[in-house]
Amino acid sequence: MGYFQQDGATCHTSNASMAEIQSFFGDRVISKGLWPPRSPDLTIPDFFLWGHLKGTVYNNRPRTIDALKENIRTENQAINADILAKTSDNMVRRIQACLDANGEHFQHLL
Repeated sequence: MGYFQQDGATCHTSNASMAEIQSFFGDRVISKGLWPPRSPDLTIPDFFLWGHLKGTVYNNRPRTIDALKENIRTENQAINADILAKTSDNMVRRIQACLDANGEHFQHLL
């Protein structure tokens, strides 16, 4: 089981949201205070997951909210170890680029 990482958006860090997230991930949650705020280039969901899911979830054009939710679950479960390894490697490059830029904008370095 992996970790859950979020960007610190207040709607995702409410007590109710955090209780739900922690019920599934336990202490494997990266949240407020543990990660630079407003840093989508260093947040895996922002630079990888949402684009990946958007590219796969709508392939069979879900017609209902339930079908959309099922597609999201299915595609999320289909993310395999190879994809995760590539994402982790990319994350290391992003962190190094951020360090090289002294915490300033670094997207142009990637």
